Amino acid sequence: MKHTRKRMQQAFCIILVIILGLASRKYGELLPGWLAVYSGDILWGLLVYLIVGFLLPKQRIIHTALIAFVFSTFIEVSQLYHAPWIDEIRSFKLGGLLLGYGFLWSDIICYLTGIAFGAFVEWIYYTKTNI
Repeated sequence: MKHTRKRMQQAFCIILVIILGLASRKYGELLPGWLAVYSGDILWGLLVYLIVGFLLPKQRIIHTALIAFVFSTFIEVSQLYHAPWIDEIRSFKLGGLLLGYGFLWSDIICYLTGIAFGAFVEWIYYTKTNI
């Protein structure tokens, strides 16, 4: 489906997902077990999807999702690399949030879940507004 994303809506969603992601880390003990463990990574995948959509507003939903998934997977695989310079970046809070600390297969599934959720919601939104 061809459409152009509205950047103000994208920016609002990006800010909202950042707040939710940080809250899931800070207040994770208040969430049910599996949600506490995986919500941050699912929201990270959704955030990447939203950022790609913000940067490429005319990109098709499927292409946006593929770009976000490749990027997210690249970041996760990069966590297998532990040179001193990149571990120094990861030692800072923001660096750790962006680059992660250690490779987990479950993170890739979480990213895919967040990206798929974002693509599905966007598809529903643009299907309903173009009827």
